[in-house]
Amino acid sequence: MPTYQAVLFDFFGTLTRSVQRGAAHADTAELLGCDADALTEVLDRTYYERATGRLGNAEATLRWVCAQAGVHPSDTAVRAAVASRHRAVRADTWLRADAVPVLAALRQRGLRTGVISDCTHELPAFLPQLAVARLLDVRVFSVQVGRCKPDPALYLTACQRLGLAPGDCLYVGDGGSQELTGAERAGMTAVRLAAADLATHMVFNADLDWRGPTIGTLREVLALVDVDAEVVGAGGRAG
Repeated sequence: MPTYQAVLFDFFGTLTRSVQRGAAHADTAELLGCDADALTEVLDRTYYERATGRLGNAEATLRWVCAQAGVHPSDTAVRAAVASRHRAVRADTWLRADAVPVLAALRQRGLRTGVISDCTHELPAFLPQLAVARLLDVRVFSVQVGRCKPDPALYLTACQRLGLAPGDCLYVGDGGSQELTGAERAGMTAVRLAAADLATHMVFNADLDWRGPTIGTLREVLALVDVDAEVVGAGGRAG
């Protein structure tokens, strides 16, 4: 048995390919009567306020964003824009080709799996439709917990739901939101995914000083847990 009992993943940029805001976001701005660049500027600088969920539901959050941008659309326009934004974020989201195979292989090895994601209201709504959903034992979303990484609350919430100690968990992420140092401070082992496509990934508050272990593909996670199992097994035989 490996010493890790679970592998927990960041979502955007880790289980997914590099994320950038696509053309569909312009439709949301148009519905709100807002300049697209102005809307993007507000979305960028208020990401963490929105990702905590403290501004209310998706409609209330978008109304607040509009006020920051200096526009005041009707309730009908806001509802339409919420649906438009959901479609736009979903269109930006493409799972890595190895995401499903790696999650399945981990579960076949007897490990639990999960996602810990800084996100706004859209991801919890559409993740159940993705192929990875059935392979996740736990899903922890900042917008529901009310905290963002690197706050230990997100990591400890995942552990609590799994019934595991932080030391039982391996955390894998691209390094946004200082998530790797956050995972380590919470007591987990952390590893950075440094896939080539992440050079263009939309990221906030990156773990720029990370000096810990790094992998280039999700498939390398399997080697990490297999090596861990071999070390434990060798130790047992030596005793």
